[in-house]
Amino acid sequence: MASILSAPVASVVPTPSQLASLGTVLCLHRSGAARELGGWSSALRAESHAGLDGDGMHESLWFFDADDACCWQLHLLPDSDFLGWECLSGQLPRCSDVAPGGIGERLWRSLAQRVRGGAWEASVLRFQSVGVAACEGGEMLVASLGTLSPLGIDSARRIARGHGIVPSSSLDDCCCRRAAAAARAAPIDPAAYDTRIRLS
Repeated sequence: MASILSAPVASVVPTPSQLASLGTVLCLHRSGAARELGGWSSALRAESHAGLDGDGMHESLWFFDADDACCWQLHLLPDSDFLGWECLSGQLPRCSDVAPGGIGERLWRSLAQRVRGGAWEASVLRFQSVGVAACEGGEMLVASLGTLSPLGIDSARRIARGHGIVPSSSLDDCCCRRAAAAARAAPIDPAAYDTRIRLS
């Protein structure tokens, strides 16, 4: 589980409450970033993306840092909260990515993304907003591992491959099933983790 206090940034970056409304999403974060929420903490603006490729339609939220480089992405999955997603994405500037072609096009895009900004890592997350004292920032973003349906697993693997990520054990079917079984048997204890990051 990871957590981070919200920064006093402009409303162009979604708040912890807005992110919590998304349900389970696929989070892409840069390799070497400070855990899964490092991209959100450095984001200054966000965009809503809709695209079409050889595998069909896909939607995502892209977050950009001070250098206007994409530092964090959230991808809609069949397990996401569609109403929460629609409400949040409708408040952000929209971009459209139409990528014709199949596997060859995806390979070229993957190579270009690696050359432009380094490799991505993928995590299936579910966000929560935790209220804290006003003097500490007001809201804290917390993330825990999410569980996926078989269709969600297939979607997460497809998105990961499209971004040049070799699907790891965290996106593997059997591991997701084990994580889901473990979550039902023993819920995650937030006190067991000390990963709070506070922003000034």
